[in-house]
Amino acid sequence: MKTAPATPVATGYRPSVGQKWWTTLGIYLLFGLISLIVLFPILINVFTAFKTGPELMKTSPLSLPESWQFGNLKTAFETGNMLVGFRNTAVLVVVSVILNTVLGSMTAYILNRFNFKLKKAIMAMFMVAMVIPFYTTEVSRFQIIKSMGLYDTIFAPLLIYAGTDLLQIFIFLQFIEKISSQLDESAMIDGATYTTIFRKIIFPLLLPASATLAIIKAVDIMNDMYIPYLYMPSKGLHTLSTALMTFVGQRSSDFGQLSAAILIVLLPTIVIYLLLQKYIFAGIAEGAVKG
Repeated sequence: MKTAPATPVATGYRPSVGQKWWTTLGIYLLFGLISLIVLFPILINVFTAFKTGPELMKTSPLSLPESWQFGNLKTAFETGNMLVGFRNTAVLVVVSVILNTVLGSMTAYILNRFNFKLKKAIMAMFMVAMVIPFYTTEVSRFQIIKSMGLYDTIFAPLLIYAGTDLLQIFIFLQFIEKISSQLDESAMIDGATYTTIFRKIIFPLLLPASATLAIIKAVDIMNDMYIPYLYMPSKGLHTLSTALMTFVGQRSSDFGQLSAAILIVLLPTIVIYLLLQKYIFAGIAEGAVKG
């Protein structure tokens, strides 16, 4: 009795050892180049912050300080009134992130779960607003803020930052679409209101997205110089970013103190990122899976 010939097993392409080595080397070189591009200006800033004025004039920006001087950091902290900057920045970040997260998630919940006449029109307005350049509406917004009596107060940027981000709405919508509406129906049978459903069911399930968006929003607020500088020009309302303008003059600037001030401003952002980076990547990854 003849047996059927064995069916050959299909095997995938297996790169040779040499090809694996070249691929690995190329990946490391690529990431090394990207890291160098990102860290290069930061490295120059660090060296400049710890050099004296005469040393800055006669040495290369990439050379190490002859003796590490901490006077620039102390002067920058006192001259830039960094304690006030930390206070104002903390208020803006905490209040704005809380309001922004609540408003964004509630807006997405309403747009996803409810049907009403102007729903399509509102979605269309959001889409149009995403493509309109930010600065084209600045004159109108400035006039509105001033007419409300909020100019040169901390409430002006709070109102602007607390406004729901358009991209944030669409990210929340992706998450809410994966939450079964049967949960809402079951809760309503038990007598729950829409507010209770959102507070006890929907919002807890949105925590991964909320955490990611909140961290990104917080870093964005801390790094923003335009809005605080335009709407809070008083020295007592300076944030960490606008405090840097203290060290820039019309004719000359102290680059040593300016670099030291930049390091002080960078510190909170770096700490937040290092402490919360796993939540950022976890939220992004979960959003990608849900999408």
